[in-house]
Amino acid sequence: MSTITTINPATEKEIQTYTLMTKKQATERLESCHAAFLKWRELTHQQRAPYLQKIGQKLRDNADELAALMTSETGKLLKDGLTEVELCAAIFDYTAKTGPDVLADEERKQGVNGKRGLISYQPIGVIYSIQPWNFPLYQPVRVLASNLMAGNGCVLKHASICTGTGLRLRELCIEAGLPEDLFQVLVIDHDTSDQLIANPLVRGVTLTGSDGAGRHVGAEAAKALKKTVLELGSNDAYLVLEDADIETAVKFSVMGRLYNNGETCVSAKRFIVTDKVYDTFVEAFVAQMQDINMGDPTNENTQLGPLSSKEQFDTVTQQVNESVAKGAKILCGGEVPKRPGAYYPATVLAELRPGMPAYDDEIFGPVASIIRARDDEDAMRLANESRYGLGGGIFSKNEEYALRLARDNFDTGMIRINSFGAADPNMPFGGVKNSGYGREHGGFGIREFVNVKSIFLP
Repeated sequence: MSTITTINPATEKEIQTYTLMTKKQATERLESCHAAFLKWRELTHQQRAPYLQKIGQKLRDNADELAALMTSETGKLLKDGLTEVELCAAIFDYTAKTGPDVLADEERKQGVNGKRGLISYQPIGVIYSIQPWNFPLYQPVRVLASNLMAGNGCVLKHASICTGTGLRLRELCIEAGLPEDLFQVLVIDHDTSDQLIANPLVRGVTLTGSDGAGRHVGAEAAKALKKTVLELGSNDAYLVLEDADIETAVKFSVMGRLYNNGETCVSAKRFIVTDKVYDTFVEAFVAQMQDINMGDPTNENTQLGPLSSKEQFDTVTQQVNESVAKGAKILCGGEVPKRPGAYYPATVLAELRPGMPAYDDEIFGPVASIIRARDDEDAMRLANESRYGLGGGIFSKNEEYALRLARDNFDTGMIRINSFGAADPNMPFGGVKNSGYGREHGGFGIREFVNVKSIFLP
């Protein structure tokens, strides 16, 4: 029987070995989740809310343990792990508070004859959640909270390198009082996962991952006529416009590129800088990136920890090397330290052009791509040329001007103006183009997997 072993990317030491479930075992978990769903759906939204609040509190009560576990499995900074736990607790609180109103029945008049109509948001069954490793707690939580409130069950296939975090999340949910079978965690391979997607008890599929993974899972789900929500990768552009405040732009650009060790779908990755401020911005940006303290992720003073795995380290190294071979210039970083662990330094690349990985593709690590633009209009054009469209940012002293660009021209799902951030429970999260479709958070995610039922009254 096959196994997987989790490895600490900072020390290269093994953490724990897990046995993969068979298809039969995984199917039994799915069937148990469906049975629990049949009872859970009978509760009102108001009756479900306290369960979510108790789970949020349970996460807060175990924050130190959860943060340490995530750091050991993925190399994220310990302080970032603590922030992640609090965000997850806030998501459960937000969903418990707002969910009953968002999902409440709506009365409408029928447009043809003026008679009464009712719209009801009803649960549909078991939602299959396939999640990545970069936010081991947050990724499954944002699916779980919404679907528990909606009345659905949830089955999680987590990334293998953070298996321990997924299993611990389920334990804490049960400790908080959630019915034991309503949230299942499967330790399975990709073939078994594809077979589960086709199972009639799975009523919806949601995945966070690469655009390649999205194509595969989306196709498998489409064969079985299952609705999907796909939150995929991105190559987010942050525009430094001609009137940008350089100090603000540099501050948030460094933060945006290095947050979570650069392994964030909505990281600032491409920095499209107008001619007028190019030299000033690049000089200041490179200086700050050079000063970043890389080291032990459990140390409070560390600003950059290791990448999540040797495999991820090899991928980032290859992308940088290929870009340099095609003419990119390294302004800082790029030299791998001689030390144990999957450490890759804060790196800045310039003189980029189409055909280079640093220009076209998502680099999931602390590597910044600098792209020169003639002016503001050219910067916006270059930003939108990407096949991705998850997030992005604009630096400008004219907030109204930046707002108009963000609203009317930026072809992405989320835009930050003169700031950087990852997620907010009250704002929708998701993208367009190769960054996927569907939304989470902000009341939108809670309606993604429900039966919007129209009832016509006489």
